[in-house]
Amino acid sequence: MDPNSGQPLPVQGRGLVSLPERVRSPWWELGRRLLAALAILVGTVLLVYLDRKGYRDGNDPTNTISLTDAIYYTTVTLSTTGYGDIAPVTDGARLINAFVITPARIAFLVLLIGTTLEVLASQGREMFRVARWRKHMGHHVVVVGYGTKGRSAVDTLVNNGLTRESIVVVDPSPVALQDAHADGLAVVTGDATRRDVLRRAGAAEADQVIITSDSDASNVLATLTVRQLNPDCWIVVSAREHENAPLMKQSGANSVITSSDAVGRLLGLSSLSPSLGSVMEDLLTYGEGLEVAERDLLVNEVGKQPQSLPDQVIAVVRDEKVHRYFDPVVTLLARGDRLIVVRPAKELPWAPRPGTHNEDVAEGD
Repeated sequence: MDPNSGQPLPVQGRGLVSLPERVRSPWWELGRRLLAALAILVGTVLLVYLDRKGYRDGNDPTNTISLTDAIYYTTVTLSTTGYGDIAPVTDGARLINAFVITPARIAFLVLLIGTTLEVLASQGREMFRVARWRKHMGHHVVVVGYGTKGRSAVDTLVNNGLTRESIVVVDPSPVALQDAHADGLAVVTGDATRRDVLRRAGAAEADQVIITSDSDASNVLATLTVRQLNPDCWIVVSAREHENAPLMKQSGANSVITSSDAVGRLLGLSSLSPSLGSVMEDLLTYGEGLEVAERDLLVNEVGKQPQSLPDQVIAVVRDEKVHRYFDPVVTLLARGDRLIVVRPAKELPWAPRPGTHNEDVAEGD
């Protein structure tokens, strides 16, 4: 879809990479051009007036060039009117006209017809920006779909330290294009089930792909396509219906989040126990109250039991497997373990966050 007209893009326009632009007021752009034109005009007037002895006024018997004459000569020269009544006669004045005033005349005309040139320049600049963006892409995150779920996923990534420059959105909607640009994100406009669109988004080089479109069928096809392009990336998919989750796993998804089930469970918990529902909502809200996080095991925590740590450990990741904190396999913590913890969202004096004060990390051998 074209972001301006809302009409379908031509075939060659699908998968178009679009980077966010700095939004400036049209009055700012108009004022900038007027100031540039005025600067050229004033500079040329001063140049002619300071070298007034090199000019001759054919309508003035005294051949005296006043400031008014300099303004008059500059305006008719820059506008290419050129009545010829005032003309340079010395070699110096002629050289200045050839190498200074003539380029100033060209620049003045460029500003007058700048709309057309601006379009051409913006296209060239956009091509350069996209080429530079592609050169620096790699180890990034591709987010398919920029609706409510996609936007929340991006906010979570950014709030946890990922830069917006390392996130690419894929969505065919012009509304999503505008929203993503407003959030400072690069967008590939097109259908994520198409291989060429995903290639333009750099899915083959991405570390992670998050698929959040509203259609489970589209999500399955997009997952299959991404997995063919990139066998090693981590794929997280949103499923509307629980029965479609196994199919998405078979298609290559590493993790499937069933949105309807998750919302339904939260609604049920809030109905049965409002307090429990508020705690669950707290855990899902960034930056306030409690948060669920993954962190490294510290050197001074090696050999301890998970329950004895300052953070509330709920799981331990060992050898790429997740073990609950009470699993006998992780009775004692070992080097290389990673901890899934519940902790305060903000560091507080009474609850310091381990791993945030340059402590030594207990890395594996």
